Amino acid sequence: MYPAELVAPMSKDLTDHGFESLVSGEQVDNVMNDKEGSFLLVVNSVCGCAAANARPGAKMAMQNAVAPENAYTVFAGVDVEAVEKARAYLLPYPPSSPAIALFKNGKLVHMLERHHIEGRSAQMIAENLKMAFDSML
Repeated sequence: MYPAELVAPMSKDLTDHGFESLVSGEQVDNVMNDKEGSFLLVVNSVCGCAAANARPGAKMAMQNAVAPENAYTVFAGVDVEAVEKARAYLLPYPPSSPAIALFKNGKLVHMLERHHIEGRSAQMIAENLKMAFDSML
Protein backbone atom coordinates (compact mmCIF):
# COMPACT_ATOMS: atom_id res chain seq x y z
CA MET A 1 0.00 0.00 0.00
CA TYR A 2 1.15 3.48 -0.82
CA PRO A 3 0.79 6.29 1.74
CA ALA A 4 -2.42 8.27 1.28
CA GLU A 5 -0.56 11.59 1.17
CA LEU A 6 1.60 10.31 -1.71
CA VAL A 7 -1.26 9.20 -3.94
CA ALA A 8 -3.83 11.89 -3.09
CA PRO A 9 -2.68 14.29 -5.85
CA MET A 10 -2.52 11.43 -8.37
CA SER A 11 -6.05 10.37 -7.52
CA LYS A 12 -7.25 13.99 -7.51
CA ASP A 13 -5.83 14.38 -11.02
CA LEU A 14 -8.76 12.27 -12.25
CA THR A 15 -11.45 12.98 -9.66
CA ASP A 16 -11.11 16.73 -10.27
CA HIS A 17 -12.05 15.97 -13.89
CA GLY A 18 -15.24 14.00 -13.30
CA PHE A 19 -13.88 10.53 -12.58
CA GLU A 20 -15.50 8.86 -9.58
CA SER A 21 -13.12 6.97 -7.32
CA LEU A 22 -14.20 3.42 -6.49
CA VAL A 23 -12.56 2.18 -3.31
CA SER A 24 -14.40 -1.05 -2.49
CA GLY A 25 -15.28 -4.24 -4.26
CA GLU A 26 -18.95 -3.53 -3.62
CA GLN A 27 -18.71 -0.18 -5.43
CA VAL A 28 -17.05 -1.88 -8.41
CA ASP A 29 -19.75 -4.59 -8.50
CA ASN A 30 -22.48 -1.93 -8.38
CA VAL A 31 -20.97 -0.13 -11.38
CA MET A 32 -20.33 -3.33 -13.32
CA ASN A 33 -23.80 -4.74 -12.67
CA ASP A 34 -25.47 -1.70 -14.23
CA LYS A 35 -25.92 -3.01 -17.78
CA GLU A 36 -27.17 0.29 -19.23
CA GLY A 37 -24.96 2.87 -20.90
CA SER A 38 -21.22 3.26 -21.12
CA PHE A 39 -18.33 4.13 -18.84
CA LEU A 40 -14.58 4.45 -18.81
CA LEU A 41 -12.55 2.79 -16.05
CA VAL A 42 -8.98 3.90 -15.35
CA VAL A 43 -6.77 1.66 -13.24
CA ASN A 44 -4.58 4.43 -11.86
CA SER A 45 -0.98 3.99 -10.78
CA VAL A 46 1.94 5.87 -9.25
CA CYS A 47 4.17 5.11 -12.23
CA GLY A 48 5.44 7.73 -14.65
CA CYS A 49 3.42 6.43 -17.59
CA ALA A 50 0.22 6.94 -15.59
CA ALA A 51 1.21 10.53 -14.82
CA ALA A 52 2.51 11.47 -18.25
CA ASN A 53 0.29 9.38 -20.51
CA ALA A 54 -2.68 7.50 -19.03
CA ARG A 55 -4.31 10.16 -16.85
CA PRO A 56 -3.85 13.05 -19.31
CA GLY A 57 -4.96 10.85 -22.22
CA ALA A 58 -8.10 9.70 -20.41
CA LYS A 59 -8.98 13.28 -19.44
CA MET A 60 -8.48 14.54 -23.01
CA ALA A 61 -10.55 11.71 -24.45
CA MET A 62 -13.49 12.47 -22.18
CA GLN A 63 -13.73 15.89 -23.90
CA ASN A 64 -14.69 14.15 -27.16
CA ALA A 65 -18.11 14.91 -28.66
CA VAL A 66 -18.99 11.24 -28.07
CA ALA A 67 -17.90 10.05 -24.64
CA PRO A 68 -19.07 7.53 -22.06
CA GLU A 69 -21.78 8.69 -19.68
CA ASN A 70 -19.60 7.95 -16.66
CA ALA A 71 -15.93 7.70 -15.74
CA TYR A 72 -14.49 5.76 -12.81
CA THR A 73 -11.08 5.05 -11.37
CA VAL A 74 -9.50 2.53 -9.03
CA PHE A 75 -5.97 2.98 -7.70
CA ALA A 76 -3.53 0.06 -7.89
CA GLY A 77 -1.59 -0.39 -4.67
CA VAL A 78 -4.15 1.66 -2.75
CA ASP A 79 -7.72 0.47 -3.42
CA VAL A 80 -6.68 -3.17 -3.17
CA GLU A 81 -10.17 -4.70 -2.94
CA ALA A 82 -11.58 -2.46 -5.67
CA VAL A 83 -8.67 -3.13 -8.02
CA GLU A 84 -8.89 -6.88 -7.47
CA LYS A 85 -12.61 -6.83 -8.22
CA ALA A 86 -12.16 -4.58 -11.27
CA ARG A 87 -9.47 -6.86 -12.68
CA ALA A 88 -11.91 -9.77 -12.51
CA TYR A 89 -14.16 -7.81 -14.89
CA LEU A 90 -11.20 -7.04 -17.16
CA LEU A 91 -10.49 -10.71 -17.93
CA PRO A 92 -9.14 -12.18 -20.16
CA TYR A 93 -6.66 -9.29 -19.94
CA PRO A 94 -3.94 -9.84 -17.34
CA PRO A 95 -3.51 -7.42 -14.43
CA SER A 96 -2.11 -4.15 -15.69
CA SER A 97 -1.56 -0.77 -14.16
CA PRO A 98 -2.13 1.65 -15.49
CA ALA A 99 -4.93 0.42 -17.71
CA ILE A 100 -7.96 2.03 -19.34
CA ALA A 101 -11.12 0.07 -20.14
CA LEU A 102 -14.27 1.08 -21.96
CA PHE A 103 -17.53 -0.68 -21.12
CA LYS A 104 -20.82 -0.47 -22.98
CA ASN A 105 -24.03 -2.09 -21.73
CA GLY A 106 -22.10 -4.22 -19.26
CA LYS A 107 -19.50 -5.49 -21.74
CA LEU A 108 -15.82 -4.67 -22.05
CA VAL A 109 -15.47 -3.22 -25.57
CA HIS A 110 -12.01 -1.61 -25.56
CA MET A 111 -8.89 -2.06 -23.44
CA LEU A 112 -5.58 -0.28 -23.17
CA GLU A 113 -3.03 -2.20 -21.15
CA ARG A 114 0.21 -0.79 -19.76
CA HIS A 115 2.12 -1.89 -22.87
CA HIS A 116 -0.31 0.22 -24.97
CA ILE A 117 0.31 3.21 -22.69
CA GLU A 118 4.08 3.15 -22.09
CA GLY A 119 6.03 5.06 -24.71
CA ARG A 120 2.93 6.65 -26.22
CA SER A 121 1.97 10.26 -25.77
CA ALA A 122 -1.13 11.34 -23.93
CA GLN A 123 -2.43 12.65 -27.26
CA MET A 124 -2.01 9.22 -28.89
CA ILE A 125 -3.87 7.57 -26.01
CA ALA A 126 -6.63 10.17 -26.22
CA GLU A 127 -6.99 9.62 -29.98
CA ASN A 128 -7.16 5.84 -29.48
CA LEU A 129 -9.90 6.27 -26.87
CA LYS A 130 -11.79 8.82 -28.96
CA MET A 131 -11.94 6.33 -31.86
CA ALA A 132 -13.33 3.72 -29.44
CA PHE A 133 -15.89 6.25 -28.15
CA ASP A 134 -16.93 7.20 -31.70
CA SER A 135 -17.48 3.53 -32.54
CA MET A 136 -20.12 3.37 -29.78
CA LEU A 137 -22.53 5.35 -31.99
